[in-house]
Amino acid sequence: MLSRSSRLHQRADFRAATRLGRRVGSAGVVLHAHLDPTDPRPLVGFVVGRTVGPAVTRNRVRRRLQHIVAARLPQLPPGDRLVVRATPGAAGYSSAALAESLDAALVKAYR
Repeated sequence: MLSRSSRLHQRADFRAATRLGRRVGSAGVVLHAHLDPTDPRPLVGFVVGRTVGPAVTRNRVRRRLQHIVAARLPQLPPGDRLVVRATPGAAGYSSAALAESLDAALVKAYR
């Protein structure tokens, strides 16, 4: 699981990443990546809206995404701020498909 110290918490951080960062889409996720040189840690936030499904489904998708990102956290550049937004179809994806989708978005974002 992704540790609490590695997650975005402030609304201003989410807003900065989504408005100033690079937006990259993939089949199950949309990724917003923004570099913040003031903090050396990479931080990740998650957005799973109501279009994904009811609360149980949204929480399941969010937990799966957190688990996938936790494995990739050491490869993220220092100071990076990521916001991972699940698309409405993400609930129907398996964990492996979500991981492939996230990996594809990460490759596009850091090209």
